[in-house]
Amino acid sequence: MTRTAVTECIAKGVTLSPVFLILLAGCIAPASGQSLRGSSKSLDLQNRVAQQHDFTYIDTPERIGYFASRGWLVRVRENRDFQLHAVSFPFARPEVALFIERLSRQYLAACGEQLVITSLTRPTARQPRNASDRSVHPTGMAVDLRYSGNRNCRAWLERVLEDLEQARVLEATRERYPPHYHVAIFPNQYAGYVEVLERRTTSRTAEISYTVRSGDSLWTIARRHRTTVNEIRQANGLRGSMIYAGQILELPGSH
Repeated sequence: MTRTAVTECIAKGVTLSPVFLILLAGCIAPASGQSLRGSSKSLDLQNRVAQQHDFTYIDTPERIGYFASRGWLVRVRENRDFQLHAVSFPFARPEVALFIERLSRQYLAACGEQLVITSLTRPTARQPRNASDRSVHPTGMAVDLRYSGNRNCRAWLERVLEDLEQARVLEATRERYPPHYHVAIFPNQYAGYVEVLERRTTSRTAEISYTVRSGDSLWTIARRHRTTVNEIRQANGLRGSMIYAGQILELPGSH
C-alpha cells in the first residue's frame, strides 16, 4: 500500500497488518485479458483494488478539497506534455499523477501531440448520467484519456496500456460513448513498478536514456551502444523484445 493510502487508513483508524502490507502488492490483481474491451470482471477488479487500498468513494466536491488538504489527492497541473480538457476536479491519487507525467512525456515523443486528460476524480454527486454506478472515479484512482484522431497515436497508446495491464499495474478500457480510454491505476502496484525501474537505473553507472525510433529493435540498439539485449531488458523491466517508437529506454554503460 502506498504512503498516502497507509496515511489515509491510519487517519480512519484502520489497522494494517504487516503481513497484509507485504502480500498486498503481489496478490491484488490477477491477469486481465489485455483487450481494453472492458467487462464486469474488469469493474470487479477495479473495485477490489480500491477496497483493498481502503480508498473512500468521495461523495461531494468539498470532500475532494479535504482529501487534497491531507495529501491523499494531489492537484494535476497541465504542462507541455499534456492538457486538461473540461476537467471539473483536477485532483488524483499521487500515483495517477505520476502515471500521467510518465505517459504524457513518452506520448508526445512518440506522436508529436499532447496527451489530453478529460476526467480525473469525480465525486459520486457529480457523476455523468452514463457513468457506471461502480465507477472508481470517486476514489481518485482513475483517469480518462481522449481518443486521438490519429490512428498511429491510438495504436501506440493502446499498445502501452496493454503492456501495463500485462504488468498488472492498471486496468484500461476503451469506451465507446463518448470515445475515450478509461484507466484505473493500481496505486501500490504502479508505484512499485516505477520504483523498480528507477532503482535499476540508479544502480547502474554511465547509463543513458534512449528514445526508440521507427525501425529500431533491441538487437540493433544493443549493437549500436555496445551492450546486450539481456542487459537492456533487465534495465527496463522488459519481459520480451517488443518495443515501440517513442519509448524511452535506459541503456547500460558500454563494455
